[in-house]
Amino acid sequence: MKADITPQEYEAFKTFLQDACGILLGDNKQYLVKSRLRRILEEHQLTTLGELLNRLNRAGHSNLKEVVIDAMTTNETLWFRDNHPFRILQEKLLPEFAERNSMQPLRIWSSACSTGQEPYSVAMIIEEFRRQRPGKLRDVKLTATDISKSVLEVARRGEYEMIAIGRGLSPERQKQFFTPSLNGGWQIRPQIKSMVEFKELNLLERYMFGKFDIVMCRNVLIYFSAELKKDILTRIHATLNPGGYLILGASESLNGLPHLYEMVQCHPGIIYRKK
Repeated sequence: MKADITPQEYEAFKTFLQDACGILLGDNKQYLVKSRLRRILEEHQLTTLGELLNRLNRAGHSNLKEVVIDAMTTNETLWFRDNHPFRILQEKLLPEFAERNSMQPLRIWSSACSTGQEPYSVAMIIEEFRRQRPGKLRDVKLTATDISKSVLEVARRGEYEMIAIGRGLSPERQKQFFTPSLNGGWQIRPQIKSMVEFKELNLLERYMFGKFDIVMCRNVLIYFSAELKKDILTRIHATLNPGGYLILGASESLNGLPHLYEMVQCHPGIIYRKK
């Protein structure tokens, strides 16, 4: 990007991004836009953000739109991020569902899975629970979604460089659930990888993949406006089975919707149960 971003271009790009995927860019984030889109502009021989927007507004450029959204939504993540949700899953939710007399599988949705660390962390917790409680939770289905095709490709491969492995993963779990790969990285073991199905999903679109007992919607709602956040949480509520649970990020809260969810204190940590 050869030219600085003008105020008009920045406002137009903010509108494009919010309409396309719900992300609400704050003020004075031009540096972020410029750094994340520089390569795209170079590849398409564009010199300004305005030229990129003009091309995005033309018919037949859906692939470019996906690439731009991908660049603006790709974020790093951690294994067992924030810890409390995984402790709550292990100590409260899995035992609760294990004791329910149901012939249906336990269904869990990781709604912003990035490169796979969250759903694979959940799968490891489930495998550890099964080893401690043989015969329990035999049928668990994990669905993981993200808007970014590139992070989903990484997640489906289940292969990570050592620097990514070191972000929140203990040596004990690394030894149990990973094997060294030929290129110097680490490959997640088949029994964990096979537990997770990855799908592309924009949270602003319709959710067409059934009902869930647990939905993890962590560290993504902070990017949306209050109106979109309320809409997403309302539609997530519709995907939850009776008595199902919603798990948000450490810095996120419902801020309303008391008719849909009740708060459950887990000391420490908070989750929400469908009313």
